[in-house]
Amino acid sequence: MKALFLREIKSFFGSPVGYLVVAVFLLLNGLFLWVFDGDFNILDSGFADLGPFFTFAPWVLIFLIPAVTMRSFSDERRQGTLELLLTKPLSVWQVVLGKFLGSLLLIVIALVPTLVYVYVLYGLALPEGSIDFGSTMGSYFGLLFLVAGYSAIGIFTSSLTDNQVVAFIASVFLCFVFYFGFANLPGSIGSLLGMQAHFSSMARGVIDTRDVLYFVSISLLFLAFTVHKLNVRA
Repeated sequence: MKALFLREIKSFFGSPVGYLVVAVFLLLNGLFLWVFDGDFNILDSGFADLGPFFTFAPWVLIFLIPAVTMRSFSDERRQGTLELLLTKPLSVWQVVLGKFLGSLLLIVIALVPTLVYVYVLYGLALPEGSIDFGSTMGSYFGLLFLVAGYSAIGIFTSSLTDNQVVAFIASVFLCFVFYFGFANLPGSIGSLLGMQAHFSSMARGVIDTRDVLYFVSISLLFLAFTVHKLNVRA
């Protein structure tokens, strides 16, 4: 599995895809948070708070993560190398996890430079350093789980077709439904099924095991769907 994981990372950074994903993510966040006027501009808000970033980032990732994962199995199908991959001395679970972890690491690499925002706000706050580190770290923690959920969904949709565009659109749709669609369901159903509610809960700085279990369950569920799909094909 380690070899497959490293192959995925090399393939991302051996082509413009990896660099483009990181650059687009940082550029969009930088422009909307610090340059463009609007609800997401931190300087205009008057508060030393990264709330606008954690509101905006999930929407950007709804499109960027499917762009990363759409080629995971679709490309293997199109090139006719999926059967060869599945005959290697790896279980289907190891193959799927290798693809998943490779995609996950790329997005984590894109998130790391945003820690500079914390340093900047630390200096801008009055008095200096008066920012809520608890909610900030909780939000980053929640964002990592959200990325894992999105990535698992993207890996699954990539296993359904050899067309990367179809895989991308299907992944964006499912991520949107789980993040925003379920949030609008009536009563407690929305807070139970929707990613947005669980992410918002973690963003308050309190890591509830129910929120962690939710994201772990979503990730494992879609990875299991992927394994089942590949087993059926095999």
